[in-house]
Amino acid sequence: MEGGLHEAFVDELRDAYDAEKQLVKALPKLAKAASDDQLKTAFLDHLEETRGHVAKLEQVFQSLEEKVRGKHCDGIAGIIEEGSSVMEEDFDDSTMDACLIAAGQRAEHYEMAAYGTLVAWAKAMGHSDAADLLEEILEEEKAADEKLTGLAEDGINQKAVDAAAEGEDDEEDDMAGSTQQRGGVMAKLAKAASTSSTSSTSSNKAQSTSSRGRSSSSSRRK
Repeated sequence: MEGGLHEAFVDELRDAYDAEKQLVKALPKLAKAASDDQLKTAFLDHLEETRGHVAKLEQVFQSLEEKVRGKHCDGIAGIIEEGSSVMEEDFDDSTMDACLIAAGQRAEHYEMAAYGTLVAWAKAMGHSDAADLLEEILEEEKAADEKLTGLAEDGINQKAVDAAAEGEDDEEDDMAGSTQQRGGVMAKLAKAASTSSTSSTSSNKAQSTSSRGRSSSSSRRK
């Protein structure tokens, strides 16, 4: 027998349930990697909200008289994996914070799309209790996304830009210092070569003078 919208709805609920559980494990890692205190707090605050989302989804299952069960969410797993890869990069603190915000917002946008669909389906099928709970989750996801946007625009992105500029200035200073050092070495080598040439010329002159002296002395004896 073919499934209908109700079966698709329950399947999506299970996907969302698993996604929230994965995020409960991932958010503490994002918070730990963050240097900015406000960003760290934002991740930890959303961790508590995410735990609440798990509980609300369990209520949705109960309202539908469906078994509380998750279905592995490949989408959020991929987003979390990307975030983990970013945390392994050797970025300065501000750049890392900007990248963590990007990783967090990828997850938020994924969830916003999922919950938007779930709310619409719940309303269409007349599941008013489920729709209300899902809408609460959706609004919290939107708020979390706006919070991250605010942190990025209020300073973290600019700090990352400034850090990059400082890095370029340091690199230019290092290059200038290296050029000066090479110039100093070349000057010493040139001086040494000049000294060696002068010494060789003086020696040749001395040898020539000595030779002429011996020749003159020999002529007188004859």
